Amino acid sequence: MKNFLVKTLANAGALGVAVWLVKDITLSGGSTAHKVLTLILVALVFGLVNWLVKPVVKVLSFPLFILTLGLITLVINALMLLLTSWLAGKLSLDFHVHGFWTAVLGGLIVSIVSWALHVVLPDDE
Repeated sequence: MKNFLVKTLANAGALGVAVWLVKDITLSGGSTAHKVLTLILVALVFGLVNWLVKPVVKVLSFPLFILTLGLITLVINALMLLLTSWLAGKLSLDFHVHGFWTAVLGGLIVSIVSWALHVVLPDDE
């Protein structure tokens, strides 16, 4: 349970940094508390998308992974961020990613920040 909480908070922090750095990734809402709650809920959706959908997409894109020497991972991360944005819209969460190239940049930022936070934050494993 602690591992799940740490990963969710790391994803929320990484998504928060992406919202802060990229102007076309928006998190609208009223108060700061509402934005933090929305960010945590979006991090849960993002974690669920990465847990369920990303492995299937990675297996299906394995030939492209070899052909591009792993650079297809940037596209896959962008697609996962776009899917999270779409699901957030369906769940009435105020998180939006506007455009594919914005998602590529946001996915890169989320990957780097998430990796750095996983290195710093405690983990059970």
